[in-house]
Order: sequence, then C-alpha cells, then structure tokens
Amino acid sequence: MSGSLLRNIRIIVSIIFIVPTTFLFADIFGFIPPFISEKILFLQFVPSTLKYIAAISFGAVGFVIVLLMTLMFGRVYCSSICPLGFLQDVVNWLSRKIKRKKEFKFEFLSEQKILRIVLLITPVLFFVFGSVTLINFLDPYSMHGRFAGNFFRPVLVDANNLAAVIFKSFKLYIVYPYELKAFNIYPFIITVTAFVVVVFMSWKMGRLYCNTICPVGTLLGYISKFSLFKIKIKQEECSSCEICSNECKASCIDSENKIVDMSRCVACFNCLTSCPADGIVYSYSYNKQPNIQTYNQPITNNSKRDFIVKVSLYTLSFSSIAAQVKKKIVVTKPSMIPIFRKSAVAPPGSISIERFNSKCTACHLCVSACPTQVLQPSFLEYGFTGMMQPRMDNITSFCNFECKICSDVCPAGAILPIDLEKKKLTQIGKSKFVKDNCIVQTQKTDCGACSEHCPTKAVRMIPFEGKLFIPETRDDYCIGCGACEFACPTKPHKAIYVEGNIVHQIAKKNVEEKKQEKVNYKEEFPF
Repeated sequence: MSGSLLRNIRIIVSIIFIVPTTFLFADIFGFIPPFISEKILFLQFVPSTLKYIAAISFGAVGFVIVLLMTLMFGRVYCSSICPLGFLQDVVNWLSRKIKRKKEFKFEFLSEQKILRIVLLITPVLFFVFGSVTLINFLDPYSMHGRFAGNFFRPVLVDANNLAAVIFKSFKLYIVYPYELKAFNIYPFIITVTAFVVVVFMSWKMGRLYCNTICPVGTLLGYISKFSLFKIKIKQEECSSCEICSNECKASCIDSENKIVDMSRCVACFNCLTSCPADGIVYSYSYNKQPNIQTYNQPITNNSKRDFIVKVSLYTLSFSSIAAQVKKKIVVTKPSMIPIFRKSAVAPPGSISIERFNSKCTACHLCVSACPTQVLQPSFLEYGFTGMMQPRMDNITSFCNFECKICSDVCPAGAILPIDLEKKKLTQIGKSKFVKDNCIVQTQKTDCGACSEHCPTKAVRMIPFEGKLFIPETRDDYCIGCGACEFACPTKPHKAIYVEGNIVHQIAKKNVEEKKQEKVNYKEEFPF
C-alpha cells in the first residue's frame, strides 16, 4: 500500500472521528442521542478504561481494541482517533503554511525518557490511590472536550442566536435563541491556559505534547515498539538526505543513523510520501532481515518473539420551573446570612462524591448535554483533587425531575446509567432553610416559590404569622434537585439551598394526595 494512500486514509479517518466528537460537546440542540454518543466515544482510551473499571461491561472495551490496534499498526489512535491529536495537526499545518517562506523544517529530537515515564507513572499512582486529578489535566480526550465546550459551543450559540434574530425579522420562528446561563471564570482560565500550552507546543514543534507530556501517548508509544507493522528505513537505499526527518512532526526520525524511534512515531505517514528514493517504508516488522538498529548495540533478531493478537434523542426542554415563578415576588431587602455549603452536590448516578472524584475525567460532556445547564465545572467546591469536575450549580439552574441525560452520556462511568424512576428517588443532597433570609420573615410578605416548584413536595408551607405561611423542609422526601434553591428570589444569599450528600441516599416516595380544587364548569371563564 502506497504512503500517499495510507496518509489519505489517516486523514479521512481523523475527520470521521473529530467532527462528531467535537459536535457532541458543542451540541445545543440535542441532535445526538446518548446511545449514539456512546458509540462515537467508544474508542477514546482513558474514558473507556475508567468505564470498564467502574462497570466491567462489554460496552466499555474500546481501550482493549485500541491496545490491539497499537500492537498491530502502531500509534494509529494518536494519529486518527484522538481529537487532541487532530487539533495539534491543524495548528501545525497552519504554522507551516505561515512559515513557508522561512522553509519550516522539523528536526530530530532526543527522547525525554525520564520525563515521559514520570508523567505516565504519576497519574497512574494517583489513580491507584483514588485521585484522577492528573488524568483530568493530561488526558487528551478530556482536554479536547473542555476546549470544545468552552470555545466551539459559545460560537455555535452565537450563530444560532444570530440566525434566530434574522429569522424573527421575517416573522419566521424556526430557530429559537439559546442562553448560556453561567460563566465560570476559574475553570475557564485553567482551560485557556491548557489550550495555549498545547497550541504553542504544536505550533513550534508538531506533536511535542503527544511525545513528551501525554501519558496516553507514552503508554501507546512503548507498546507500539512491539507492533507488527512499523515505519522502517531501508539501510541500503537511504542516502540520509533528511527529507523524511524534516517532514516528521513527531521528531522521531534520526536520518543520520537511519533510525525511527517507534515509541514516538504517531503513524502519520508523512515521511512515506516525502522520501524521493522510497527509502522509508511501512511494513511487517518481524523478519530475519533487520532494518532498524539501536545506538551502539548489536542488531537484535526479533523472529523468536511470539505475539498473539485477539480482539437521546432528547430535545432540549425545560420544566415549568425554569420558565418563571408564577407570582411576581418583589424583594426589597437584601438577605444577610451567607451560605456556606459544606459539600458540593454530585450528579445522580455518581453514587458518592468520593467515587465521582475518583472516576470523572472532567471531559464536560455531561455539562454540554445537560438541558437545564445545572451541571457546571467546579473550581475548589470538591477540593483541589476534584478541580474541573462537574457539580450541580443550583444558583444557575436545577436538575430536571424527568431527566437523566448525564447518566446516559458519561463515557467514563463516573455517572452510572440510572433508571428514571430510581433517579427520582435518589437523594443527592438535602435542602436547608435559612429563616432569617426568607422574605416571609424579613418583609412579612407571601412567597412560597420554593414549595411551589419542589417536585417531591419536600418543601411545604406551614402557618407562620397571621395569614402568612413559611417554608418547612422534610429531608425524607427531598432529592436535592435544587428546584427550591433556583426558585428562591432572595439576594444575594438564598433562603433555601441544597447541601450535598457525601454518599447518595434514597428518599421516601411522597404519597400525599394533592388537594384539587373543585371546578365549577358552569361559571364563565374569567378571560
């Protein structure tokens, strides 16, 4: 198979993976249902590995297939499947176009072996001891997810809203405005910093991030040293012209010594198309005629080695809670009692905060998929080890009683799939009432917004003073959805808020019958 054909196949496969993967994080329309997103992300290495550990299911063996592909063909995951790899290639392509007049060339770089091993082993050790903090910051899939959610998603929102304005001017309402409800400054700064680092490295040195920092790249790189098919330099035909080395974005070809460092080769096949003498090939590697030598070492015969290779649609919608509080409540006095939440609220299906923090890679797919936008990236709400992981932000929104999309789309198993009826009884937190912040107490006026919007009626109104009623919370029925907190009109501090459960519990089902007013159908409608 010719080098140009291999390179074209690699580019086409990359596009096939990058387009739907990126759109998953930018999708504001709910076009891609969860069962499709699961298939799109099936081969993403880190989330697939973590999901297999968490769920041990056949649907999470994508990482095994990636390992087998690496043993067969080298680092094709890095060149064709990894979304961050594609982003680096685009940046580097732009760099080379701009620097064409300066005759941009790559150069062979020595392997930073100790640094690579340290950046591979350290995240693994952190994970073994229950923390995925370093994986969150270094996993290429999760990094790309945060880039897409923070940069591409707002662009799509702006384009959608511009289209809505244009169509509205023609009295066409086929596109509706979409509002991004929150902006989290510290997670955004962290994301921008990581983006700048990756872009700078790829602009200057191609796949330097992949071959120096990325733990996935290091792991697959060392496995690819034993792959069945490799890039090889023909000793007798190579003239050491360095053309292939100048085209190698992984900086792994030493033309002078006619060596290819397969631990860093990302199987981009650019070198194959550049060689004027066909002195570099991609072929079966285990034969009796060695083509690859190592520094100052005798030629190794690998023929004795044996390698066995085996192998929603949900529409974005809001419940009546998000629309508005039915009563027009005017707050005239600021609330004075600050709220100090002892623990953040983890999404339903995560089982416990500790488990969630030890499994979530902070890819933010659930943040992008959440219809009510209650899921927002954290800063220090979980502590340092849970930085960037999603939390329930009830100031921004609330968890829809009829929704479980986050548990359906999570690719890492940090949020396990949960039945809707079970989700409706999963207590992720408990509501806490701060009487001295409530306007019934401070302004002596009616409210009841929290009780009115509580889907389980865990918040009810009880007699207070005269004809006034004040909220009362009942922990047994509360599921911690945050509808009460979101609906509470007090500012700057809420009169009711949700305190997260460290370990999720099961709430009791409220079987109280709702009192229904008798309707006199003989009376005329008042409108």
